[in-house]
Amino acid sequence: MTSKRGLAFLLLAFSGLLATGDCRARKGSERPTIEITRVPPADKGGPDVAEAIEGRVHGMRSGQHVVVYARSRAWWLQPGPEQPFAPIERGSTWTTSTHLGTEYAALLVEPDYRPPAILDTLPELGAAVVARVVVAGDPSKQVVRHTLRWGGYEWTIRGTPSDRGGQNLYDPSNAWTDDRGALHLRLAGSPGNWTCAQIILSRTLGYGTYSFVVGDVSALDPAAVLAFYTLDGVSSARDDNPREWNLAISRWGDPTRRNAQYVIQPSYAHRNTYLFDVPPGALTHTVRWEPGRLTFRTLRGSTAGSPLVAEHVFTEAVPVPGEGRFRINLYDFQRGPKQVATGGEFVIAKFEFLP
Repeated sequence: MTSKRGLAFLLLAFSGLLATGDCRARKGSERPTIEITRVPPADKGGPDVAEAIEGRVHGMRSGQHVVVYARSRAWWLQPGPEQPFAPIERGSTWTTSTHLGTEYAALLVEPDYRPPAILDTLPELGAAVVARVVVAGDPSKQVVRHTLRWGGYEWTIRGTPSDRGGQNLYDPSNAWTDDRGALHLRLAGSPGNWTCAQIILSRTLGYGTYSFVVGDVSALDPAAVLAFYTLDGVSSARDDNPREWNLAISRWGDPTRRNAQYVIQPSYAHRNTYLFDVPPGALTHTVRWEPGRLTFRTLRGSTAGSPLVAEHVFTEAVPVPGEGRFRINLYDFQRGPKQVATGGEFVIAKFEFLP
């Protein structure tokens, strides 16, 4: 027979086991959480500045990923579609780089989740999104932005990497203007370690005539690219339509190829690319952009009456302006048969826009 004292002990032990089992069950059913421990500055965003963002995950399961977005009107995947997941370190901490925004979001997602490049609204918690945190950008942190004045306009100087032509690094010191008002762009470094140059107009100009006088480019490496183009990053991220026209000087890594082209994207469409050769010396390029019509012209020299080098008119697939901004880019094309062997400095003497 069990004594009253023994029965009380058994009841106490049994209740302890129930409590322990209940605690373990609750602990095992707790949802994972995610936090942001290093908040970047609050800013309007753009491609020219990036900052580190860091955080920690609690209770994550094997195979799950961290996805980061920054808000600049819409939510943009960070640091970009080519690197959609933030690396998770020991101690369940994570870190990545992000372009700036007014808000930042971190998602803990299942292994099969494929994050969109741009979102109007963040996904709600559900089967694929396990945890989510949103924080406002830190207004107390100062943003260092590189700009220059040229041709009567303000331009931002890119200081963050880009996947245009390959994974290229951009150094703001590679773009500047001289005492005569000419723009200088430099491809600096050594083979395999080049830094590039890009300037981006701070406003959208849209339809009109774009004119620029370019100095001698005969020393441009066959795998380097000097490009003048419009690009609508919002449209490109939403529906793969960059609304881009492009004048590019390059042999794309093939020394036997013609060294210049006029393009409407997508360039793989046969009628969207016109190839030609530019000679040594200064050249004046003009692009007249109208609804349903793009007229490209290249003249030898820097005066209106100079001899014609090339001309082409596109009347199909002509992009509309959207939110596109004009850009000038000097970069390393890493996807051709040959790689850049020599850098260099190139001069654009003049830029002019007429509506």
